[in-house]
Amino acid sequence: MANSDLIGGGTRGGGMFAFGLKNRDIGFALGVTLVLSVLFIPLPPIILDFGLAISLAVSVLVLMVALWIPKPLDFNSFPTLLLVVTMLRLSLNVASTRLILSEGHTGPGAAGGVIEGFSRFIVSGNFVIGIVIFGILVVINFLVITKGSTRIAEVSARFSLDSMPGKQMAIDADLGAGLIDETEAKRRRKALEDETGFYGAMDGASKFVRGDAVAGIIITLINVIGGILIGVLQYDLSVSDAANSYTTLTIGDGLVSQIPALIVSLAAGLIVTKGGTEGAANEAVLGQLSKFPKALYMAAGLLAGMGLLPGFPLMVFLIMSGGMAALGWYIQQQEERAAEALRRAEIEKERAGQTRSEESMQSTMKLDDLRLEMGEALVPLMSAADAALPGKIKSLRNLFAREFGFVLPSVRITDEPGLPTNTYALLVQGVEVARGEVRPQGMMVVNPSDHPLDMPGEAAKDPTFGLDALWIQPGQAAEAERQGYTVVDPESVITTHLTEVVKEHMPDLLTYGAVQGLIEGLDRDYQKLVGEIGGQSPAILVQHVLQGLLTERVSIRNLPLIVEAIAEAKRTSSNVVTITEHVRRRLSNQICKALTDENGYIQVITLSSKWDQEFLDSVRVQGDERNLIMSPQRIQEFVLEARRTIQEHAAEDRWPAILVAPEARSFIRNMLERVSPMTQVISHNEIHRNANLRTLATIGKE
Repeated sequence: MANSDLIGGGTRGGGMFAFGLKNRDIGFALGVTLVLSVLFIPLPPIILDFGLAISLAVSVLVLMVALWIPKPLDFNSFPTLLLVVTMLRLSLNVASTRLILSEGHTGPGAAGGVIEGFSRFIVSGNFVIGIVIFGILVVINFLVITKGSTRIAEVSARFSLDSMPGKQMAIDADLGAGLIDETEAKRRRKALEDETGFYGAMDGASKFVRGDAVAGIIITLINVIGGILIGVLQYDLSVSDAANSYTTLTIGDGLVSQIPALIVSLAAGLIVTKGGTEGAANEAVLGQLSKFPKALYMAAGLLAGMGLLPGFPLMVFLIMSGGMAALGWYIQQQEERAAEALRRAEIEKERAGQTRSEESMQSTMKLDDLRLEMGEALVPLMSAADAALPGKIKSLRNLFAREFGFVLPSVRITDEPGLPTNTYALLVQGVEVARGEVRPQGMMVVNPSDHPLDMPGEAAKDPTFGLDALWIQPGQAAEAERQGYTVVDPESVITTHLTEVVKEHMPDLLTYGAVQGLIEGLDRDYQKLVGEIGGQSPAILVQHVLQGLLTERVSIRNLPLIVEAIAEAKRTSSNVVTITEHVRRRLSNQICKALTDENGYIQVITLSSKWDQEFLDSVRVQGDERNLIMSPQRIQEFVLEARRTIQEHAAEDRWPAILVAPEARSFIRNMLERVSPMTQVISHNEIHRNANLRTLATIGKE
């Protein structure tokens, strides 16, 4: 039966332990509640002994963790733990004070075995020695460790908060330049937030330690004075007996509280002084000290010289000197071995140099899809702590992904010494396609109307659209806006120019690798459908169709529908133009929505019946091929009439689409691409059944 009870008790104990592990939040809350209850509930000496032992154990545990953590943020719960540990120590101090004042007349064991042990072992029966030792510990804790740690925590918190905007800008700049991805940017931002929060919390938590030291001094004085008064007045003890009894207990109690406090203060000092050093304390301190064997030799010589002075213990200094010299020799040998290993590694590196050279050549030959080169004066626009250009380029990439379903390649931003100081150049696949000039400290003013700009400033041209513009000082921006002018900062000028360049070269940027990435992002069924499209390379066909759509600035975001349409058209034709026209018909709703104005109409320009019939008569179909048989003179006449009609509406900032027959749409689009690339050319088959048309003009005479 006894064995059965023992087994059952063990099972219940294990169950309680398992329950505590599974419900650590409840256990922690109960622990904090018990700490607070100690402030008000008298504790028997045995319970107080357990509490003091826990306080010592937790303090040593905190110190060991502080010694071994690689970096301070790995122990970011330290400020909270510091508050709890300080509160535990003060609660036990209050409980021990209650026992000392109420039972101190009974002898040295009145406040439990832990306080008695400290008073006998350290004080050695002489409370004067105990007072001196207690005072020294308080001075070390309060004036040396705590004060220094508090100052370091204050400075670290202030510097961390001051540098936070610059670090966030640097992260956005790396993300905008494509050096890191979104996941890495989120990780860095989280680390930055944790660092700022940690040092801010440490700044406040260091005050806990300082206040704990002050509270320990006050409690000790209260115990001594109150104990003597109670012993003399209530228990008829002599002043010397009362002073000896109560002071010995009080000093023991003070030592029991000050030693854990000193340990925790040391842990706090180790954490805040570590700063940006990586590795445990032994790696950070001993590893750096041992890197200089000459310093060890000098210290050994100094110790040997001090040992030769009259009255100094020669043997002690010689032993220490010999030990440091031996350590320096050992470290020097290790460095020589490491240098030899490094030399061998360099030889191996030279032997493999030819392979690396070939790899480097391949890397050099690789072209950036998009590159922004900047003159010397424009470098701060991308490298300053508050640079806005990388963030705007990042937003541009998101815009193209959302609007065109096209993942814009990373834009590499570099400085180019060969460019004029205020000039930037835009390169697509290694070829310069545009350049412009901005003033990094100015603001560009553009007049939306045709009237001349009536403001003082430096005359210029808008690099994107070639409009007349002025560069003014930032202080004049408010006045320019009041006069109705458009004011643009230099970063927006570059970003707008880059936007138009990308729109113009989207087909070139949609490489085979980019198309493969889009296909891999499809659902498995649609990936299978791409594989079932006839031909040796269905991905190439998909690429050509997508490039054809992007040439006319049609979004390819609805890639599943596009793949379906390609698969349908491929059954009857292998001609890319024919397949693209079929895809456009399937995308009719999307195309019409993009052309619909705020009133719900699609504004169009139609062809006269004469031109319409002439185009239909000029189209020749031979198998899978279609050709336009029209004289160059007639093509030139049509282009001139179409441009004249388009410009009449463009002057009013209207860009209606041109509505043509399906058979001639692709040919007419090719004719007008050079004279008006922004003008959309749509066929009757691309008009969705719910679309409402409004005809503004007709090209040619009826």
